[in-house]
Amino acid sequence: MNPQKLPQSSFWNDTGKTGITSWIFSTDHKRIGLLYFYSVLGFFLIAVCLGLLLRIELMAPGRTIMGPQTYNALFTVHGVIMVFLFIIPGFPGAFGNLIMPIQIGARDVAFPRLNLFSWWLYMLGAVIIITALFTGSGPPDTGWTFYVPFSTRTGTNVSLAVFGVFIIGFSSILTGLNFVTTIHRLRAEGMTWTRLPLFVWSLYATAWVQILATPILGITLALVIAERMLGTGLFDAARGGDPIMYQHLFWIYSHPAVYIMILPAMGVISEIIPVFSRKPVFGYKMIAFSSVAIAAAGSLVWGHHMFTSGMSDTAVLVFSFLTFVVAIPSAIKVFNWVSTLYKGSISLEAPMLFALSFLLLFSIGGLTGLILGAAATDIHVHDTQFVVGHFHYVIFGGSGFAFFGAMHYWLPKFYGRRYKEKPALIAWSMMFVGFNITYFCMMVLGMKGMPRRYYDYLPEFAPLNLASTLGSWLLALGLILLLVNLFRGLLRGEPFSGNPWGGATLEWSVATPPPTENFEEEPVVTHGPYDFKSTGIP
Repeated sequence: MNPQKLPQSSFWNDTGKTGITSWIFSTDHKRIGLLYFYSVLGFFLIAVCLGLLLRIELMAPGRTIMGPQTYNALFTVHGVIMVFLFIIPGFPGAFGNLIMPIQIGARDVAFPRLNLFSWWLYMLGAVIIITALFTGSGPPDTGWTFYVPFSTRTGTNVSLAVFGVFIIGFSSILTGLNFVTTIHRLRAEGMTWTRLPLFVWSLYATAWVQILATPILGITLALVIAERMLGTGLFDAARGGDPIMYQHLFWIYSHPAVYIMILPAMGVISEIIPVFSRKPVFGYKMIAFSSVAIAAAGSLVWGHHMFTSGMSDTAVLVFSFLTFVVAIPSAIKVFNWVSTLYKGSISLEAPMLFALSFLLLFSIGGLTGLILGAAATDIHVHDTQFVVGHFHYVIFGGSGFAFFGAMHYWLPKFYGRRYKEKPALIAWSMMFVGFNITYFCMMVLGMKGMPRRYYDYLPEFAPLNLASTLGSWLLALGLILLLVNLFRGLLRGEPFSGNPWGGATLEWSVATPPPTENFEEEPVVTHGPYDFKSTGIP
């Protein structure tokens, strides 16, 4: 087979099989990374279509295309797919597998078969969740948080969907265990902790959150199933249970899960900005330390989701204070990224534009998060569209745009071909403008008092809802152009070889596409990951 025609299919085949079986039984980390990538991207597109349907329904007051029960089901399924099938597994599963072993000079991850098993578990959980949509008494309608008592009393197919998320949790734990072991044990000679690429540092911090926090979610969801099937009454106030306990258990996992979503994205930005600024990253150690600090402090702030639940004033004070504390390491990263840009020789290519978009959109998301972290303001905007807008600025504007940046930055290395730059820039501009119209309008609606998860609304909210819906169409059109241009280029574009970006990390020192075991001979690391003088590129 001609590797120049379809390079990714002729490399990394360690199974002796052909066709789809050579992929789904491969233990090569690069193939597993691409399996994750194709999977999460497919689920992302499904969830985008559901989101567009939600925006069409909210385009005008009254019924537009669906009734209230369908609306409840759609925003639940949209959230479950986006959170559990795309954004949480997206970075560790796809780019973590593709890039991290090469960046540390390893031939593979520590446990290749466990790595493949984690993808199988992910797909099994996804199939179970999708099955829940078309079986039983209908798709779940509780929201992606599965809040009790509604999730224990609704007649929809909640138990099966919750079980699917439970299975995906095991996939996340196994990936975290694999990555921690790999980073500790398989670093190349000379790859000290202070020479690790910052993307690896972010995956390391994320992996510990996956290992320590995910079991709490598993236990909590198992209790929901027990409540529905056995009537245990653990969350039923009429039987002496406590529904607020569910909120505590859920958010003890789900707020650290936000950092599973955002920390690897921060790692991607820490890779792209130095390369396209032609400057070593400013404050390497502080960025690395702040990743660990975010993972640690982020595990202590779950209570800010519950300021209106009736917790004590002391608890409100503590959780509000800790929420402001966890903003400090995030601010350190933003400061260091901007300082890296200062007086740099900046090249505004597609990966860099997505990285710069991340800086602005994540900063807006972070600052609006402080509004929610302060109890006095949170009480006014809690459960309004403001929360939806804030969340999407952090997760879509942050992690999503970083994911698109990573696609443009790293995928040409594994396909051996590159996309066209001009359509990529047009797609970015459409997405950036459409994103801000869509979600900034939501935050303004929330400040005006429009609640979230409502099928209908008062007439005074109509103009901004119409603008938000039109913005979502522009965002979707930009996304379509991005994907068509990217994959057309990766399959039939100009050859991409050598080190055209001028990166100094190890993935740019190997052949394009990388060979089966990554390195022809064991690498010896003699310099830091952002020493651009070592590349010989001015």
